[in-house]
Amino acid sequence: MVLDLLTTSNFALCHEEILQELKSKIDRATVYRILNSFCEDGIVHRIVGDEGKQYFALCKKCTAEKHLHQHLHFKCKLCQKVKCIDYEVKINLPEGYTMEAFNAFISGYCPACSEKIATQA
Repeated sequence: MVLDLLTTSNFALCHEEILQELKSKIDRATVYRILNSFCEDGIVHRIVGDEGKQYFALCKKCTAEKHLHQHLHFKCKLCQKVKCIDYEVKINLPEGYTMEAFNAFISGYCPACSEKIATQA
């Protein structure tokens, strides 16, 4: 059920949103275990928001050999949705540094909410 929910969602979901969608069919601890297992297996990736909350998104472009997580994550300040932005970020670290993890989180207004704000002004 958790995998089906993440597969059909166009947005990254936090633990609370997943529990709300599943309407208590699975308990809180089980959802945490499932999400952690999916992260370890490379099925989903974890996004840490600017407020420290964790969101989970299906690895749609990843393969077993290569995980493509060097992309942007955007949270709309109005609708609160978190979306993976399909724009791979190239990181050029100084010599001797090796990157193992990357988390780029941007907050602002999505196109739909930006339009709402503009029409209200």
